[in-house]
Amino acid sequence: MVTKTFEISTGGRDQMLDITDKVRRVVADSGEKDGMAFVYVPHTTAGVTINENADPDVVHDVLAALDRAVPWRQDFYEHSEGNSAAHVKSSMVGCSAAVPIVDGKLTLGTWQAIFFCEFDGPRTRKFIVSVGR
Repeated sequence: MVTKTFEISTGGRDQMLDITDKVRRVVADSGEKDGMAFVYVPHTTAGVTINENADPDVVHDVLAALDRAVPWRQDFYEHSEGNSAAHVKSSMVGCSAAVPIVDGKLTLGTWQAIFFCEFDGPRTRKFIVSVGR
């Protein structure tokens, strides 16, 4: 198994950053022809998802829908750090993704990309890519 850790800087409280090329590079460097690429985000207020990268309105709409579903301020939040919404969004989106590798390539759909999701930025974050069978 080949594993690589990346640092990523986010510029806003809520943001989705396309990390597909970084994942592809790890796959290519691994030499793995058939297996899996795993992406993991070791943070409780960030996540990873796969969605469309062709139209930036999709990223806008996903973030707007999450904001509407999980507003930043709620009178029932008890977490003292004031970032409960970020924790909830992270749980909803998830902290990992897996993509099959076939013939040495990620099997993403035509419009799909892998996104690092920031819900409590701006910050410097990490994500981990592991490639294996």
